[in-house]
Amino acid sequence: MRDTTGIEDLLRRHAPQVLGALVRRYGHFDSAEDAVQEALLAAARQWPEHGVPENPRGWLIRVASRRLTDALRAEESRRAREEKAAALEPRNPYTPEPPREDDTLSLLFLCCHPELTPTAQIALTLRAVGGLTTAEIARAYLVPEATMAQRISRAKAKVRGVRLGRPDNWAERLPAVLHTLYLIFNEGYTATSGPSLTRRELAGEAVRLTRAVHRLLPEVGEVAGLLALMLLTDARRAARTGPHGELVPLDEQDRDRWDRAAIEEGVALVTRALSQGPAGPYQLRAAIAAVHDEASSARATDWHEILGLYEVLVRLVPGPVERLNRAVAVAMVDGPHAGLAELDLLAAELGEGHRPDAVRGHLLERAGEFTAARAAYESAAAKTLSLPEQRYLRARAARLGP
Repeated sequence: MRDTTGIEDLLRRHAPQVLGALVRRYGHFDSAEDAVQEALLAAARQWPEHGVPENPRGWLIRVASRRLTDALRAEESRRAREEKAAALEPRNPYTPEPPREDDTLSLLFLCCHPELTPTAQIALTLRAVGGLTTAEIARAYLVPEATMAQRISRAKAKVRGVRLGRPDNWAERLPAVLHTLYLIFNEGYTATSGPSLTRRELAGEAVRLTRAVHRLLPEVGEVAGLLALMLLTDARRAARTGPHGELVPLDEQDRDRWDRAAIEEGVALVTRALSQGPAGPYQLRAAIAAVHDEASSARATDWHEILGLYEVLVRLVPGPVERLNRAVAVAMVDGPHAGLAELDLLAAELGEGHRPDAVRGHLLERAGEFTAARAAYESAAAKTLSLPEQRYLRARAARLGP
């Protein structure tokens, strides 16, 4: 069996450029996107057997263009408007346009249109820009393929007719693009449900797309910050699970298994970004990750610096997640009871997720209040849909005795 990993990477790299070329020439984003998916599938079947063509992007554009014109002609024929269908047929064989470097960014802006929900933005981004099939996206998010197909169809219908290119207010829209990539990465790094702790294909796709955005907008500090955050976080992936897929917390991980090249790249990115102007939330999160990654051991972690960074972060983003993380830093600097007091102040804002109870259990255990810690761990285990997290939390509870 031939190794198709290189071909898959090649197809995903070309997917947004092929789609951008078709949309510029023909319009019809939804039909063009379907045609590109058909061309990608054809390439995935043919290239492993017959070899990668000399001009893979041109091959994909030609195949997708034929599929699209066929589809448009059939649709117009069905509506008895033959003359319009004939006008869509190119007079000469389609010669691929030179690739436009910002196709990836333009498509990301389109997929993250403000009229779409975050769920729809993620699905459309992974399909149109990432080149993933509907089945692959459905498997990653543990939903039926038909359900994901409906989400993507509704999203494409909403952006039908939207012009391809950077919107005039692109700087205002960029945070939505970065947030979508951040959500994709988070789901890949710590899956919210299912039997596996991680979904590598999602985390890898988020890193790849964020790299593309950084190449196009190298001067934007928050883009560099998000890429740095992903690299510094993903660098620990190999040490996050044990031999049977069990969760290994940060302070117990074997740091020799961390990806030092990714850490060096991430530290360089965030250091440069922080030196260029006021820090944004992604840069601050990346700086916190860098402090963790540069510590030689859990005991050597500079929690005073981390707490200082969280103080700045919660002023910019005073959300419950950021304040929960700050409470952990407070506990590591001033003791578990100080952290528990911060948690109590946040109780009304934290919602019904499992993480507040997990943090409470950890701090209660550090404070020696084992009965209360056990109850908190059990409560957290009952709330999470991730099987590795359930097993980890129940093991912590069991360790504390009845």
